[in-house]
Amino acid sequence: MIRVFLVDDHAVLREGLHLLLGHEPGMSIVGKAANGQLLLDQLPTTPVDVVLLDMTMPVLDGIATSQQLRLRFPAVRILMLSMVEEPAQIRQALAAGAHGYLLKNASKHEILTGIHTVFAGNRFLGSAIGLRLLDMVLSASPTLPQPVSSLSRRELEVLQLVANGLTTQQIADKLFTSKRTVETQRQSMLGKVGAKNTAALISYANSHQLLTAQPTKP
Repeated sequence: MIRVFLVDDHAVLREGLHLLLGHEPGMSIVGKAANGQLLLDQLPTTPVDVVLLDMTMPVLDGIATSQQLRLRFPAVRILMLSMVEEPAQIRQALAAGAHGYLLKNASKHEILTGIHTVFAGNRFLGSAIGLRLLDMVLSASPTLPQPVSSLSRRELEVLQLVANGLTTQQIADKLFTSKRTVETQRQSMLGKVGAKNTAALISYANSHQLLTAQPTKP
């Protein structure tokens, strides 16, 4: 019996996964939590084999939770289930201790395959992630930052607004999105260009003429 623990800050997704996986033969949902800290609080008294873990959560996110699990509960297998599909964030998750990585639009069959694969002691990447990482390996130099063209149109819009001095909330309001999405896009850009902070990111953008070549829409 594979004992699975679901961790996601969206209650609808947690309940949906419970309904999706709860009646699978040989599998039992032993717990649910809205963030990594609530998971860690329960693990001493709740035996778990596989944690299905969201990347972006309040209190303790997927990266920090994976690091804690690796240190305190090394026998627990981690399958990251996330909306984040940027290679830099995927590498970060795997380096933190995740044994597998899936996008949230994965099919039930792929989620089940991921759970069984990491439970068996192996690594697992969803098909979409595997193809993206393969493209990255084939096209990108391991010693140089990702090319400028790897920034998406929306990331360039966020970059322009950051350079204009807008706060994360102001950018989210202007682009009709959430603060979490804006912050995810900011972190993605930092990883792509190899910048350590926002100031370095803006300096990179200026040196590559990104702010003049890709203005935001009025």
